[in-house]
Amino acid sequence: MKKIYSRPKCLKDAIFHYCPGCGHSIIHRLVAELIDEMDLRGKIICIPPAGCAVLAYNYLDIDMCESAHGRGCAVATGFKRAQPDKLVLTYQGDGDMAAIGTAETIHAANRGERITSIFVNNAVYGMTGGQMAPTTILGQKTTTSPFGRREAFEGYPLMITDLIATMKGAAFVARNSLATPAKIKATKKSIKKAFEVQEAGLGYSLVEVLSPCPTNWKLSPIESFKYLEEIMEKEYPLKIFKDITKNKDSNI
Repeated sequence: MKKIYSRPKCLKDAIFHYCPGCGHSIIHRLVAELIDEMDLRGKIICIPPAGCAVLAYNYLDIDMCESAHGRGCAVATGFKRAQPDKLVLTYQGDGDMAAIGTAETIHAANRGERITSIFVNNAVYGMTGGQMAPTTILGQKTTTSPFGRREAFEGYPLMITDLIATMKGAAFVARNSLATPAKIKATKKSIKKAFEVQEAGLGYSLVEVLSPCPTNWKLSPIESFKYLEEIMEKEYPLKIFKDITKNKDSNI
């Protein structure tokens, strides 16, 4: 019998600590597959700051360096400048990238740092108890917005990916989703393109991934994937915002 699906070589044989239905496990798998397929093992450095994925080193058998909360892009910049032959990846959540790390993210993109960021957006602070995040959508209930986010009090969701796409130093910027198998395949395609853009030295690359958080959304895993597709994707449309290799926008 021909074996067509197996564990990626750089994905450790360890049980994920993530909640049932969490998207981090899926994204870890996609990254691991690409590392194997693109022969990046030993050539890649991953920077996971504080957040649900802070223990990513337990699962990916590659060089890892944790950074302080929000400082992923700053630490990655240092690694890339010191070792320009390495592929440097930050793996960040919405609080890390769009709140405490906003400055580091924006300026790294504006400078065109030759690094790649995977931005996992589940619209809530997952690790610390389900508080409202900069990406929490209007009307969404969290532990700190029990009546739902209101524009008059908490403002609007921060579309940081849209903002980064306007910067001259950004070379590839996309938003993807884990809502369906087809969309998961498209996510992998975007991450691969981001890696290729970095390898070509074209500038900063970012892939936002809309991901479910069943525990803090207070939904079952099945319900959370439905919410992701029917609610989250309306607020955050899936799109390739920028691809300087094509010099035009295109829908995913």
